[in-house]
Amino acid sequence: MTDADNPFAAMMKTGQDWAKALNPALESFTPKGFEALWPTMPKDMMEAFMGKTLNPDGLDAKTRLLLTLMGLTVLGAQTDAQIRLTVRHAREAGATKQEIAETIAQAGMFGGIPAMTRAMDLATEVMEEDKE
Repeated sequence: MTDADNPFAAMMKTGQDWAKALNPALESFTPKGFEALWPTMPKDMMEAFMGKTLNPDGLDAKTRLLLTLMGLTVLGAQTDAQIRLTVRHAREAGATKQEIAETIAQAGMFGGIPAMTRAMDLATEVMEEDKE
């Protein structure tokens, strides 16, 4: 990423060097490591914060999380950590693997096949963790 003909690459390298100088621990930073800091909320807590507690006639937490997953999928490959976290929360809120897969497949109609494929890979990764 040090191609002199590519100003974006030079700017990116400068930013990375600056970040490493400020915090050498960033050398080993990974998005998955960051995700480990945010455990899955219990279903009751999600329902209280995102569900029908404050709005009894509104959407439940599971539906809200599936809608969030739809939006994140449409955004494409820039939301890996958020997709994994949302799938974990959706499963905890009662979403089935089928519902998650259908939500992502529907998002493919709007975000395209590459975005859908990436989200499906991430969701599968999370759901495989459930088996372990």
